[in-house]
Amino acid sequence: MFYWLLKYAFVGPLIALINRPKVEGVENIPTHGPAILAGNHLSVADWLFAPLASPRRITYLAKSEYFTTPGFKGTLQRWFYSGAGQVPIDRSGADAAQSALATATRLLDEGKLVGLFPEGTRSPDGRLYKGKTGMARVALATGIPVIPVAVIGTGEVCPPGPFRWRRRRVQVKFGAPIDFSRFDGMSGNRWVERAITDEVMYALMQMSGQEYVDVYASTLKNPRPQDLEAARPTAA
Repeated sequence: MFYWLLKYAFVGPLIALINRPKVEGVENIPTHGPAILAGNHLSVADWLFAPLASPRRITYLAKSEYFTTPGFKGTLQRWFYSGAGQVPIDRSGADAAQSALATATRLLDEGKLVGLFPEGTRSPDGRLYKGKTGMARVALATGIPVIPVAVIGTGEVCPPGPFRWRRRRVQVKFGAPIDFSRFDGMSGNRWVERAITDEVMYALMQMSGQEYVDVYASTLKNPRPQDLEAARPTAA
C-alpha cells in the first residue's frame, strides 16, 4: 500500500513535476509473471525512476545497511526503503553472492519483477562499467528473461556527494526482453555467465549511449595500475 501511495500521491507527482521523465518501451514489461530488470547505475535516484515509469511494482535488492541503521533515523529509513519495494541483502559475508542469488530467485518464484544493477555499484564518472555475473546466474537458475533498463540523466539530477536534487529531465528506456533459454542446462559455466552478462551490458550501452569501460567499477576504489589504464577516458 505504501509503495503505491509513494508512487501516485507523494514522490511520483513531485518527480514528474521537477524532472518530467520521458519513458520508452513500457510495452516490454510483462503484464504478469516474473522478469529480471537489469539497469545501468548512475545515481542513488535510479531505483526511483524505473519503478515510477513501470506499471508494475519493481523489487530491488538493496544493501542491508539501509535497514540496519540504529535510532529514529534508522527506523524511518528502514520503513521507507521497505515500503518503497527494496529487500535487504548482506553483502559483507563470504556467502553474500549466494545469499543475493537465493533472495532474487525467491522473489522471481513469487512472480515479481526484480531489479538488479549488474555493475554492482554506481558509475564513478557516468560511463558504463563491466557487469558482474550474478544477474546471469539468476537468469540461468530461473530461466527468466532479462529486460535491460537504461536510465539517462540521473547522474545530473542527484550526483555523488552530499544529497541534492536538481531540475534535470530524465529518460527511462525499457528494452526488449532477452531470452537466454539457449543456455538451458549450462548453469555454473562461467563462460556462459560472462557471455550473458556482456550481452546485457551491450544492450545497456546501446540504449543509454554511455561509453563502456571493461573494468569493474568497484575496482577503482582500490585500483591496480592496469585498472587505471583500462579506465582511462577515450580521447575525443
